[in-house]
Amino acid sequence: MKIFDENELKKYDGSNPANPIYFAYNGKVYDATSNPLFINGMHFEHFAGCDLTEFLADAPHDEEVFDELKVVGEFKK
Repeated sequence: MKIFDENELKKYDGSNPANPIYFAYNGKVYDATSNPLFINGMHFEHFAGCDLTEFLADAPHDEEVFDELKVVGEFKK
């Protein structure tokens, strides 16, 4: 499985339509490209292309929502 660091993950923030939309959570990198809640790399006030782990405490959902997304790699700081 591919290993992403912060610089690599930033390439998948939704700003380049040729790239998929990825974000990290709890050490895994998820593909949110086809998720309608990630429009142009944004999920409400959260941006794709980065680690969203610390923001889950403020989310109106639990981590089970990530079960619907494909894991494409691991995130290492």
